[in-house]
Amino acid sequence: MMDVRRSGDRFRGGDPATGESAGIETLHAFSFGRFYDPDNLRFGPILACNEERLAPGAGFDEHPHSHTEIVTWVVEGELTHRDSAGHATVVRAGDVQHLSSAAGVRHVERNDGDRPLTFVQMWLAPLEPGGEPSYTHVAGTAGSTPYALPEAAAMLHVRRGSEGERIAVPDAAGVYVHVVRGEVRLDGEVLGPGDSARITEAGGLELMALRDTEVLMWELGAM
Repeated sequence: MMDVRRSGDRFRGGDPATGESAGIETLHAFSFGRFYDPDNLRFGPILACNEERLAPGAGFDEHPHSHTEIVTWVVEGELTHRDSAGHATVVRAGDVQHLSSAAGVRHVERNDGDRPLTFVQMWLAPLEPGGEPSYTHVAGTAGSTPYALPEAAAMLHVRRGSEGERIAVPDAAGVYVHVVRGEVRLDGEVLGPGDSARITEAGGLELMALRDTEVLMWELGAM
């Protein structure tokens, strides 16, 4: 079964012009903060898929997380990250960042560069709560190398394809597809930037790149 969600239907958070969130625009794929939809709380372990756009100088001041696996894919620009466990990094386009908040951690996320920053941030529920926070930064992820997230029985595939190229969808209990850029056809549906598909009992599916494309796919071991 496949459930397609369109970019234009996502909840728009933040305010790029005013208030404490000046310079921040967020698109939420799931219930988040003041936006509550009881029929859209999660997909398997995935709790959030937020597209964040930060103007130069904008950012999220120090805030807490716990019992959440936070995976970030930078689309363009540079993300400055600092956390209470002592990590301080600059995450660039094509990098994967994973913060396991475990029993609790605080962090800051900012655009300290001089260009706009766009990143996709995905939150997953761990199989077991608690533990010690940990941090991983993988620079320049290759399209053929998935990022394993055993804490949530999940694996992130970053796939890029040229026009006409076919990209296999993992055979899994669940697959979450998010189109970062370009356009693909999936089981008769055309998906563009920001569109997503939630697939249960995926088997034998593939994406066809209609234009040069970049896609994030979560392979989920349990639903």
